[in-house]
Amino acid sequence: MTADGKLRLGAFMRPVSLHTGAWRYPGAWPDANFSFPRIAQLAQRLEAAKFDAFFMADHLAVLNMPVEALRRSHTATSFEPFTLLSALAALTSHVGLIATASTTFDELYHIARRFASLDHISGGRAGWNIVTTSNPDAALNFGRTGQPDHAARYTRAREFYDVVTGLWDSFADDAFIRDAESGIFFDPARLHVLDHHGADLNVRGPLNIARPPQGWPVIVQAGQSEPGRQLAAETAEAVFCAPRDLAQGQAFYRDVKSRAVAAGRSPDDIVILPGAMVFVGDTLDEARALRARLDSLVHYESAIASLSVALGTDASGFDPDAPLPPIPETNQSKSSRERAIEVARDEGLTVRQLAQRLGGYGGLAFTGTPAMIADQMEEWLATGGSDGFNICFPWLPGGLTDFTDRVVPELQRRGLFRTEYEGQTLRENLGLKRPQNRFFPA
Repeated sequence: MTADGKLRLGAFMRPVSLHTGAWRYPGAWPDANFSFPRIAQLAQRLEAAKFDAFFMADHLAVLNMPVEALRRSHTATSFEPFTLLSALAALTSHVGLIATASTTFDELYHIARRFASLDHISGGRAGWNIVTTSNPDAALNFGRTGQPDHAARYTRAREFYDVVTGLWDSFADDAFIRDAESGIFFDPARLHVLDHHGADLNVRGPLNIARPPQGWPVIVQAGQSEPGRQLAAETAEAVFCAPRDLAQGQAFYRDVKSRAVAAGRSPDDIVILPGAMVFVGDTLDEARALRARLDSLVHYESAIASLSVALGTDASGFDPDAPLPPIPETNQSKSSRERAIEVARDEGLTVRQLAQRLGGYGGLAFTGTPAMIADQMEEWLATGGSDGFNICFPWLPGGLTDFTDRVVPELQRRGLFRTEYEGQTLRENLGLKRPQNRFFPA
């Protein structure tokens, strides 16, 4: 549980809804994924509701599914994260701005500089979601014919983290004295040249930007495989995960927190935020009907493509009305493959049923009245299932306003969520400490 006993809430924006049918729902904004005015309104509504962060997932390939399915996807086009979040920084003042950046395909100096810039522009509200990129189609967009194997990607990510954070520490916090009378702008004695030469990465440094306001932007990680959990335990300050139920959430929570302790960290150094889609109604039946209607808008072409992505293998040739056949190991996301196989096995689903589930939204969901949803969230917080949630909205804008206008007030009434921001920076609001400069300790 968090130190103050309150939930932390992020908004999972992809950059809008994760649900494949969201853009087709009656009253939805079909263009929300690629409309800056629409996204700006959503970010401002999240800030008015005192959300911790706007979390922008990202993907580096369009042709990652058959065109028959792609033509039905509202995420075929989306903004580049840093461009979008920098623009949103000017229109917001407190909500955190978390961007995904790949350690497999992005250059580390670029990542260090971009996140430091976003942190300065936003006044200390940036966060870096570290991903290793499991999609093999992304490699083709970066002049490669394939991608490193799963273990190698995580080994590189661990070194990548060390180098990027080292670059953020290039200047001491007090390096820029700007003494007009003497003509000294900064003190060279307060500058460190990293000069890193590692197993996979080499960079001289220093970074040509002052140390970020937060020291480092908040480090976020979302991998659930064995290497992903270990990377999270050693580096992450916020962990996004996808348990199916409370028991899985509690097991994941214990595992990552205990790994953090074994790595010499405090369990309070990490907040764990499962992704959860929320369906709000005046009654449970009404909320269930909302989800059923939304799921009905997912075409089988999209559903089977989503299943193929989750499994890391082409599922289009599977018998749709038979059980899921044996699935070979994959070099893509281990956790999504295992989760899909587990759901099919535990619930006895056919390929068609599993595809429909994953094609819409196959993760944790809270369905019911605002009081029922608050009850479930309170149970997760109180029993060590999470420190909060990364909320997925079923459709936009209605799904978001249902949560901000109905569920948030109920959480606040119970003392489970803030009524005002605790501070200016994302770290302050998440209850995370500011890291010391490793080269210039206080």
